[in-house]
Amino acid sequence: MTGKLYLLPITLGEQEASSVIPTKVIDKILSIRYFVVENIRTTRRYLRKLDAQFPIDDIQFFELNKHTKESEIGLFLAPCKKGNNIGVISEAGVPGVADPGSEVVAIAHQNNIQVVPLVGPSSILLAMMASGLNGQNFAFNGYVPIKGDERIKKIKQLEKRAFAENQAQVFIETPYRNNALINDFISACSPDTKLCIAANITIENEFIKTLTIKEWEKQKPDLNKIPAIFILGS
Repeated sequence: MTGKLYLLPITLGEQEASSVIPTKVIDKILSIRYFVVENIRTTRRYLRKLDAQFPIDDIQFFELNKHTKESEIGLFLAPCKKGNNIGVISEAGVPGVADPGSEVVAIAHQNNIQVVPLVGPSSILLAMMASGLNGQNFAFNGYVPIKGDERIKKIKQLEKRAFAENQAQVFIETPYRNNALINDFISACSPDTKLCIAANITIENEFIKTLTIKEWEKQKPDLNKIPAIFILGS
């Protein structure tokens, strides 16, 4: 009998897992002994946080990130073919969305291995829910270009789409570049364009606010090194 590939949530910050992850999901996580992870150290700490007695030394980890060779990914599913369940864990939030976990999921489908997504916090969806922007039509764009001219051009293109298609445009950024991205939104966008900034989602000092670009210009938050989601809308 073939095992299943479980897509497992992890907290977005250092809060108690039980505050954002259902008990049954935590029980399933603790029942698995094979994990495909973005970062082994993060996952080990998370598993011990869920259960201080969790048998870490009995666990087999497969690391999937930008350093992983494509030829290695299919080998991660070997335990499934022997009847064992495998869990996929991201660095934060849910795997497979803005995360390399989607690569092993694609291979699981090709090999007729059942993929089971489990409930947990997704910063992208939580930000969209709280933004007040168009949740019926939105697009996740990942990262905008780093280079200045290309970055401004891309922001203007997506702002145009936000108005032409009434489609909310969702972005993420490397936390230490958040403040620069906010300045670029202010520089590139129309004063009446709406921007939602959602930072530290689900954490005690959570910050979620939607204002026009003109309004943000007067009250720019300092989000240096703070995980954040940005959403442009009409």
